Amino acid sequence: MTNSLDELIAEYESLQQRWADPSLQEDVAAAKKVGKRVAALAPIYEAHALREAAKADLDAAHELAELDPEFAREEVERLTGRIAELEAELAELLAPRDPHDGEDIVLEVKAGAGGEESALFAGDLIRMYTKFAERRRWRIEVLSMAESDLGGVKDATISIKRTGGDQTPAQGVWAWLKHEGGVHRVQRVPATESQGRIHTSAAGVLAYPEPEDAPEIVIDESELRVDVYRSSGKGGQGVNTTDSAVRLTHLPTGLVVTCQNERSQIQNKARAMVVLAARLQTLAEEKAAADAASGRKEQIRTVDRSERIRTYNFPENRIADHRIGYKASNLDMVLEGDLEPMLSELRLKLKPGE
Repeated sequence: MTNSLDELIAEYESLQQRWADPSLQEDVAAAKKVGKRVAALAPIYEAHALREAAKADLDAAHELAELDPEFAREEVERLTGRIAELEAELAELLAPRDPHDGEDIVLEVKAGAGGEESALFAGDLIRMYTKFAERRRWRIEVLSMAESDLGGVKDATISIKRTGGDQTPAQGVWAWLKHEGGVHRVQRVPATESQGRIHTSAAGVLAYPEPEDAPEIVIDESELRVDVYRSSGKGGQGVNTTDSAVRLTHLPTGLVVTCQNERSQIQNKARAMVVLAARLQTLAEEKAAADAASGRKEQIRTVDRSERIRTYNFPENRIADHRIGYKASNLDMVLEGDLEPMLSELRLKLKPGE
């Protein structure tokens, strides 16, 4: 641990000097990159500094033993315990982490089994994630959305980005939402049900990180099919009256990305290319992980009720995550964005990819 820690401390001090250089601020991209790295290393540096100070105080306490044995004994016990706490904190901070934790995220939500009720539930999921993002002061951008006849969501893609606040990787959007990919099942009486019977339906969620820097993926334009069409939904006169929406189909993989949020076809294509590159990078990483550990489950094999990771039971106001055995009777609060208790349990008990 010492060699790695020494290197990180030296890197932090070097970056602090660079951060203080006024010329760095002239390069916005470089300044942002340095700032993120400083924020990531700051907890390690602070824990290290506190440990070194505690060690110095411990040496002083030992020297006082002859003058005031009782006081020295109490100080030695206290400082020894404090040093042990800081050692454990440093070990945790230096433990291997998901390299994407500090990155932003793209979520795709698709209606599945259950018809119109599934689309309504998909809309509820979009609202839930939006509420959670707002609570954490993140920025939400709707890249594309296809609505159903009753106002539900057939298919939507949203981008969630961190803005300000704690910039450590542990507080990144991906760190919080990386385990959301999979099939979400709902049990409730649909708005379309006249007999009051409880129905079960499902919606699928796909989650992948969207790196701040463009993914190192080269996309051959000849392998793309580009379709343009008129945007639907809210968006203003310029968005809804021109063929500005773009759908990219990556022919070798069959991946499809749509973007209709921007006002021009060129802007939408550029944004869709970034999202496609992020998805291809995730696909490549998943394949590498699968090759290293066969049997790794995909986020969504089918949007089928039986392939669920979580159940939202409206009659009992209960939410259950089946991967970790989590259950809580606060579904109403969860749908209003109070996801932190459940997500904290998932972060603690699940590894990336589970």
